[in-house]
Amino acid sequence: MRFKEGAGWKACHDESSGRYFGEYGGIMAYHLYELTEEQFDSLDETMTEGDASIIMYEGRHLYMSVDDRCGPPYTVVFDDEYRTLCPWARAHGSGKVWPDELTDAAVELFESEKNNREQRRRKRKQREEASGGTSESEDGARDTE
Repeated sequence: MRFKEGAGWKACHDESSGRYFGEYGGIMAYHLYELTEEQFDSLDETMTEGDASIIMYEGRHLYMSVDDRCGPPYTVVFDDEYRTLCPWARAHGSGKVWPDELTDAAVELFESEKNNREQRRRKRKQREEASGGTSESEDGARDTE
């Protein structure tokens, strides 16, 4: 794995899979993305977290955790394979994890999450097939680990 790292951010090229990833943030907000080669190449280790986050924001969101004191802390898992894809990442949860149904709805609604639509639709179909047509969770939320 090849890494780039700056103040408040880190990016990785996983040479075995040919994929690129990046993370930024900390306690109040943390984000993990899948990047394109061009996005990874445009990251420079002298960049601030703000500049790097602008580039990463255009990637495919994998995971986010928010504890900004504007409401209860929460975590959104856009791709449940994030740990396998990015074993090096500092992903940490805060509060409840959004249920799959809420995450699916957000991905469909928000233009900023359009990069996740295909993957979430495929996962939703798999959940529905596995449960016989329903994908509702028992209590609507999961605790973070």
